[in-house]
Amino acid sequence: MADSARNDLTIYDSEAGRWWSDEVRWLRTLRNLVPGRLAFFDRHVDWQDRDVLDLGCGGGFMAEALARRGARVTGIDPAGEAIRAAAAHAETEGLGIRYDTGTGEDLPYADGAFDAVVCVDVLEHVADLDRVLEESARVLRPGGTFLFDTINRNRLASFVAVTMAEDVVGLLPRGTHDPDMFITPSEMRSALSAAGLTPGRFTGLGPRGLNRRGDMTFGPLPLTWIQYMGLAAKPGA
Repeated sequence: MADSARNDLTIYDSEAGRWWSDEVRWLRTLRNLVPGRLAFFDRHVDWQDRDVLDLGCGGGFMAEALARRGARVTGIDPAGEAIRAAAAHAETEGLGIRYDTGTGEDLPYADGAFDAVVCVDVLEHVADLDRVLEESARVLRPGGTFLFDTINRNRLASFVAVTMAEDVVGLLPRGTHDPDMFITPSEMRSALSAAGLTPGRFTGLGPRGLNRRGDMTFGPLPLTWIQYMGLAAKPGA
């Protein structure tokens, strides 16, 4: 059962004005996760000239990284202030990214509009996981790829991602996650299959070291006990 004191999505709007400033530690953490995710995603997708949806894009960290790889990127997020911050930053960088305000349960795009859908730091927050995956499958072209990361649901993951990261270390704001909304890899595979997608490889995602500022850097890991990422394909091509 979801905890009303957790899964606080207001944090994404409340810090929108400082999204790209490097002043906020948890936003630096989100930004530092992007290279670790792409270390895995880049092996499976050639982004050049691809139409890509960044579902749950926040202030645009992943969207800008994909645009710099040559993708035609659309970002969507329910956090309107974060979307405005993303659009403003992309403009200053000369990146032609389209940004929309909306939710994964009701995507305002035509069937088969995208070659890839990227959904990171999102699925453990959504109101209806099955609907988000169905909508992602709908907007993918045949042969397209769905790429994601999320958090496993077990005692260790809850301890690391909530007790330590939020309550002790302060790596994330308190209330960011509700551990009851975490998703096991087996549940994820079943949900992807039910949405009409064919699950592919899953791998862990976690800390790999520290940068000069003392912030964690991230990359693929062999174990999926805590945070994990993966992909699924839409059949046909």
